[in-house]
Amino acid sequence: KHGFSFPYLIDADQSVARAYGAVCTPDFFGFSGDGLLQYRGRLDDARMGDASGRTPELVNAMRRIAETGAGPQDQTPSMGCSIKWR
Repeated sequence: KHGFSFPYLIDADQSVARAYGAVCTPDFFGFSGDGLLQYRGRLDDARMGDASGRTPELVNAMRRIAETGAGPQDQTPSMGCSIKWR
């Protein structure tokens, strides 16, 4: 529908979010090629302000994981709206 060329998940019953301990939206999880969680953090450092000078933390983390198999040492948790559990 959206033309994504990468795998993604629609977690309709929220079971995956619960299994990984998601607490807010958005809460990003990045995995290595062997399925190990290597990044859990925010999209970028823009917050609610001007995004023009942002650091793309998720993209940078995924590039690092693709190159080395490991996520960055420093990871900033996501901040957002709490998840409304069913």
